[in-house]
Amino acid sequence: MSKTRILVVDDSALVRQILTELLNSDPSLEVVGGAADPYIAREKIKELQPDVITLDVEMPRMDGVTFLRNLMRLHPMPVVMVSTLTEHGAGVTLEALELGAIDYVTKPKIDVAKGLDGYREEIIEKIKIAAKVHNSVLEKFAAGDQRAGVKRFKPGSFKTTNAILAIGASTGGTEAIKEVVQALPPDGPGTVITQHIPAAFSGPFAERVNGLSAMVVSEASDGDQILPGHAYIAPGDYHLTVERDGARFVCRLDQTPHVNRHRPSVDVMFRSVARNVGANAIGVILTGMGKDGAVGMLEMREAGAPTIAQDERSSVVWGMPGSAVEIGAADDVLPLDQITGRVLGLLKDRDSA
Repeated sequence: MSKTRILVVDDSALVRQILTELLNSDPSLEVVGGAADPYIAREKIKELQPDVITLDVEMPRMDGVTFLRNLMRLHPMPVVMVSTLTEHGAGVTLEALELGAIDYVTKPKIDVAKGLDGYREEIIEKIKIAAKVHNSVLEKFAAGDQRAGVKRFKPGSFKTTNAILAIGASTGGTEAIKEVVQALPPDGPGTVITQHIPAAFSGPFAERVNGLSAMVVSEASDGDQILPGHAYIAPGDYHLTVERDGARFVCRLDQTPHVNRHRPSVDVMFRSVARNVGANAIGVILTGMGKDGAVGMLEMREAGAPTIAQDERSSVVWGMPGSAVEIGAADDVLPLDQITGRVLGLLKDRDSA
């Protein structure tokens, strides 16, 4: 079995060394080279033909995002970004995901050797996932197929006061969520969203989606009333649940233990929606690795809520939606660009019933 070939691009020689040692510790991976800046990386890609690149966000001579933009236009290939956990790093990394990066990892903490075991597992898993991404996912970036701009709808189309749309995602989910939410009308259903994302990233992510959406999108706060025309994104490191407060639904946040290795967890959110909203909800599970959300979506379906899973071909990773399909949790399995239309159709059918 051939190894996955990796090129490590980082201006720090020490970071290149650490990433190389971590990745080479897995027998299925091989770091075939390193590059201190994008100009060297460009030549190494031609020479070494790697399967996956790890790319530093901030480098001299040319930043990682500019290099990624050129790379995806001329030679699309799987890229995992290496980012710092700061607000600036979050914004740049989210831009990289928009341009076609498959995923991201944080910079290794080079002064905490004992913390590298968990980091090793994370980066190896993400490199392996990136290496398996379907060519069609990369081709859309090569063709410049990055949907932008706010979708405009006539107000008053839907009676969605009591409807809750619950969306869960992980790897590849930031872009998938944007595509679904920006196609919702300004009076669309109150929407709760759990994306596996660090605390430093969830606020900037909510701001970016808000800038593209006809709905009002924000990072959820504990006690927020869930209103039509609004979407609420779980903050990193907090579970988001939906509770009934009299005639209203509200967001609740907590830091109870991780579920399926995640906080926020999609299963936690979906289960609360199944319990407290029932048939008035619609569940959507998008691209992501692992199984988080599958069992919770099954509970939503058993409670009478229609459920939708993203199909394999349009997913960056068909782990979460595939797991939901496998256990019979999804009523519909659809390409990403058909999901919002199906949600709106379900709402129309409910209003006319």
